Amino acid sequence: MSTPLKIGVLVSGSGSNLQSIITQIENGTIDAEIVCVISNRSDAYGLERAQRHKIPAIHLDHRRFSGREAYDVALVETLREYGVRLVVLAGFMRIVTPVLLNAFPHAVLNIHPALLPAFPGLHAQQQALDYGVRLTGCTVHFVDAGTDTGPIIIQAAVPVLPGDTEESLSARIQTEEHRIYPAAVRMFAEGRLSVNGRTVTIAPHPATPTGSLENPAVEPPA
Repeated sequence: MSTPLKIGVLVSGSGSNLQSIITQIENGTIDAEIVCVISNRSDAYGLERAQRHKIPAIHLDHRRFSGREAYDVALVETLREYGVRLVVLAGFMRIVTPVLLNAFPHAVLNIHPALLPAFPGLHAQQQALDYGVRLTGCTVHFVDAGTDTGPIIIQAAVPVLPGDTEESLSARIQTEEHRIYPAAVRMFAEGRLSVNGRTVTIAPHPATPTGSLENPAVEPPA
């Protein structure tokens, strides 16, 4: 029996992507355990989600620290205390520093609501609408020192429909986020991801289908 991957999740808001990962862990799709959820905001609903699933929920207030690096030192100490091997950013509204990235090399994941490298940063959905693209979507990537610039693991495309607003487009993108983020975590847990420069190589899975809009395709649950 393999030891489940220990995951630490960082949140600042509702934590809907956190919930999608919790659900797939609990139904046995992902061989992992979320051992802590940390938020810089005491009112983040993600902390309540964690408590409902009996996951340690920790408020680590960034205002108590002298700067980003000092805060990330405390983050690393807490994550290591829980034996974390993978850090998942789930709506964590802070720029992480090399302090965290060096402590968890190629082991910090993020999801962005656009098809990177298009529309990095905030309000990606409105950026897509303003630009007039026909397709946008979401991207799971390893985090590096840039803003939404890390090596890409998986993407899903979403059409931009006539009359779309930022809210309606965001809702359809979020549906795809809830599919591909757990898929990326599962690939990591299975040891199928390797990084060479900007390229993430994914070892094949025998159940992987073809012909879907995700790249790579999200295989069905076992």
